[in-house]
Amino acid sequence: MSGNTHTGRDVSRGGSRGIPMRQNVRAWLTTAYEKMEHHFGKLHWWPGETAFEVAVGAILTQNTAWSNVERALERLKTAGLMDENRLYETSLPELIEAIRPAGFYNLKAKRLGAFLGFLHERYGGLMENMFTEETDVLREELLSVRGIGQETADSILLYGDNRPLFVVDAYTRRILERHGILSQSWSYGDIQKMFMDNLPLDGTLYNQYHALIVSTGKHFCRATARCEGCPLQGM
Repeated sequence: MSGNTHTGRDVSRGGSRGIPMRQNVRAWLTTAYEKMEHHFGKLHWWPGETAFEVAVGAILTQNTAWSNVERALERLKTAGLMDENRLYETSLPELIEAIRPAGFYNLKAKRLGAFLGFLHERYGGLMENMFTEETDVLREELLSVRGIGQETADSILLYGDNRPLFVVDAYTRRILERHGILSQSWSYGDIQKMFMDNLPLDGTLYNQYHALIVSTGKHFCRATARCEGCPLQGM
């Protein structure tokens, strides 16, 4: 596992809520990463050509499968709208039609509009200007945009600019709960902190780790578990 040597607070004897956990969480997380990577290889996630495409994809992927998001992104590209200024100037009906395959298109069009408004009003419509901001400040700004929650904000920061923020999703929670690493009472922040306290602060590592978790969740750790052949079986 690559990255710098920062590992932070050792939480191997308990979580941030004082909940008893499996001993030596750091070793478990490291071994789990190695097993998943051996099974799936390098996944090169997130599949976006630009930071702007990553941000649009992060908003569109809320409550839908990535295959639907890909269709919506392709429609935006075909229409010549995958550009900060072009999309900002697009009418709401046109935007709704373009992203229709992503589902919840009326709501997501408004959320995209809110993000585009923020990007233009605060950073002149340029992602590179936005990414000059300090991570903590930018994360709070993104969270203030209507429709952008912690997972979406962290996805934009990690996958759009390789900021070392671990993205937590439903697959992360399900896999770690089933392996006794955390309990249902843990918040997004609790889980994120556990990863960031026990792994190097490395955006490239977090990118691959989250992609491995998603692949494991999709193929094995479903709502009804398919444990046979899972790289984490027996851990």
